[in-house]
Amino acid sequence: MNDAPRPATHWILTLSCPDQPGIVHAVAGMLAEHGGNITESQQFGDPASGLFFMRVQAESTASREELTGAMDQVAGRFGMTWTLDVVGRRIPTLIMVSKAAHCLVDLLYRERSQRMPVDVVGVVGNHRDLEDIATFYGKPFHHVPVTRDTKAEAEATLRGLVEESGAELVVLARYMQILSDELCRDLSGQIINIHHSFLPSFKGAGPYRQAHDRGVKIIGATSHYVTGDLDEGPIIEQDVERVDHSRTVEDLVGIGEDVERRTLARAVRWHAERRVLLDGRRTVVFR
Repeated sequence: MNDAPRPATHWILTLSCPDQPGIVHAVAGMLAEHGGNITESQQFGDPASGLFFMRVQAESTASREELTGAMDQVAGRFGMTWTLDVVGRRIPTLIMVSKAAHCLVDLLYRERSQRMPVDVVGVVGNHRDLEDIATFYGKPFHHVPVTRDTKAEAEATLRGLVEESGAELVVLARYMQILSDELCRDLSGQIINIHHSFLPSFKGAGPYRQAHDRGVKIIGATSHYVTGDLDEGPIIEQDVERVDHSRTVEDLVGIGEDVERRTLARAVRWHAERRVLLDGRRTVVFR
């Protein structure tokens, strides 16, 4: 009796390499040789960096080992950096918080409603204010207080949590502590932050009051990968809302929180769907 055919798996292949002729042909040919049916394909050649970026979704009955072996050969020819993942795989994610709840609640709700392809494996807070929210959603809450004297110890605890939970993504959901350069380097491309877009004009405490006093006309938010350069990592997504003179400080805060949560949600989703590729200090986002 013949063995039953292997069911097809829906794969995501992402790659970057120096731009040159034949890349798309080589990748498509490799997939075709392994029974691949391409369901989505996007590519971009950056004239500034000279790099080529590509994201392909394809269904194939080939095993991961077969595709990996074949892709290794293609990558060797073109000097590629590449990843292979399964469409829809939920990315193990650790969320870090302080006292503001809006981004945490939004991410947990989106995960529970299955619209967000992440698996939140824990919530880390330097305060206990949001522990009840994590408990409500059935997530482990880890209280890791941070002071100037305990910062190194706190980061060691965080590293342990990342390792123990298998987290592949760390989301700073209004986490109000600065991570060390060393930790940022070690988790490069794996930490996403969200902040208001008043920087650098309105720094420190009370940015919305400062903005109100100056009569701002736009409220915005930026979500980016975290690097050692504070709030200057590669940008994934930004959004804005227009406001006018009639808005109070409280109005601005509410509008800002709404912009922050949806901007962060899009950045996390696109990262989890392997739609974000790093291009030096920039990103290529295949929406």
